[in-house]
Amino acid sequence: MKDALIGKWSQNEGQDYPGLWFDFKEDGSFKAGYEAMGIESGGTWTAEGNKIDMDQTYHTFGFIGKTIGIFEIEGDQLKLEMVSEEVGRPETFGAPPLLYTKI
Repeated sequence: MKDALIGKWSQNEGQDYPGLWFDFKEDGSFKAGYEAMGIESGGTWTAEGNKIDMDQTYHTFGFIGKTIGIFEIEGDQLKLEMVSEEVGRPETFGAPPLLYTKI
């Protein structure tokens, strides 16, 4: 399942942050951006099964730290639910779930 995450994903129209993107690299690094607010970020990620952990080490506004979550991929659609590590890993997706398209 980890290999299916590799690549660039952009949040769909109608979502909270349309155009927000994540680019998951094979080496375990990621970059992210949200052009509408001039935000860039990056760090490292790991995934096992449907669980994903991210450690954001750079963010334009200084929001760094670890987030944990779950994901599901169907075709070119990624469903992603992430929270801060302190909250604890979610077991279900929010309503409505955050959706991204592979670009």
